[in-house]
Amino acid sequence: AAATPAADPAAPPAVGESATTPPPAAPSAAPRAPNGPEPVAGTDYLDIDGGQPYQQAAGKIEVAEVFGYVCPACNAFQPLIGPWKAGLPSDVHFVYVPAMFGGPWDDYGRAFYAAETLGVQEKTHEALYKAIHVDQTLKGERGKDSVQDIAAFYAKYGVDQKTFIDTMSSFGVSAKTNRAKQFATRSKITGTPSLIVNGKYLVKGQSFPDMLRIADHLIARERATLAK
Repeated sequence: AAATPAADPAAPPAVGESATTPPPAAPSAAPRAPNGPEPVAGTDYLDIDGGQPYQQAAGKIEVAEVFGYVCPACNAFQPLIGPWKAGLPSDVHFVYVPAMFGGPWDDYGRAFYAAETLGVQEKTHEALYKAIHVDQTLKGERGKDSVQDIAAFYAKYGVDQKTFIDTMSSFGVSAKTNRAKQFATRSKITGTPSLIVNGKYLVKGQSFPDMLRIADHLIARERATLAK
């Protein structure tokens, strides 16, 4: 499996730990002012040559998180990225893109798109992290979860298990996973979690909060470019 960054010591407790994730903020129509110094190319972010957004929305700035449910660092990032995503202004479009690094990464990437297709992705996102990393009712990278095991998790949220398994192997989900692989390759993704702003910038940063600070600056930069 691909290497993932070590859990950030500056980050809050991971999903399911003692501290609770605050309720999501209402989407904001007004852009928020970035904090701290302007990011530096090569240090705070990498330019992506020939980069393109994953899912372009007209008049919107895209922020994509490439993640994996089986990734401990992504689990630790979720209590930060969730509220940050919820508070993004109306001109920013946020999208999750599962990393397809093989093995359980691919299985859970297919599960993400199946859940999205069946309308349960948003309400199961944090719960799936918790099932893998806290409750350990699913194995993630510690073993092999069958498609039946994964479908049984989603059945708790009202999805028929056979329907979920069939959707995981559907043509539509296969097309989406192939697109996710192409996006990750084009964006030079080597680990997770990774943030990509408008397909142009791969965020680096020294900590999870620093990643979000840099992303805020790059969003503001893209907003200024679009306004010209």
